[in-house]
Amino acid sequence: MKEARLVKYYFVRYFFLAFGLLQGLAAILLFVQFPDSPKNRFAFFVFFTLALVLFSLHLIFFSKVKRVALSKKKVSIMLGDRTKHYDWNEVKELKLLNFLNLYKLKLKGKPQIYFLSTLESAALFGLFPDEPEFLSKKTTKI
Repeated sequence: MKEARLVKYYFVRYFFLAFGLLQGLAAILLFVQFPDSPKNRFAFFVFFTLALVLFSLHLIFFSKVKRVALSKKKVSIMLGDRTKHYDWNEVKELKLLNFLNLYKLKLKGKPQIYFLSTLESAALFGLFPDEPEFLSKKTTKI
């Protein structure tokens, strides 16, 4: 079974959270250091709004990114210490999101999840990633 590297998985999963927290910290430090200037209030508003948007992106979209291992017969979804195994006939939909280099997986009776490409040569945010042979038959590109 092939799965994406752990470094790549954690980078994609927590990038927007970490960047949003840094933006929030910069906004708070700016507000504490220079509270009286109108320019600094505007900068605080911009940084804080950006932090909230990035944090919301993480909660809505990137919290659904899971570790998935693929083989020709099974799909394994890793949830912490547990691993759930599914057959390919339980897969309802599999789409490749080209710009993000993520796959969207919909299982029968389960909510959709997102996972990373298993290829080592694929760019993290590539526009035209390659696909494994056994996935090329099952995916639809959007």
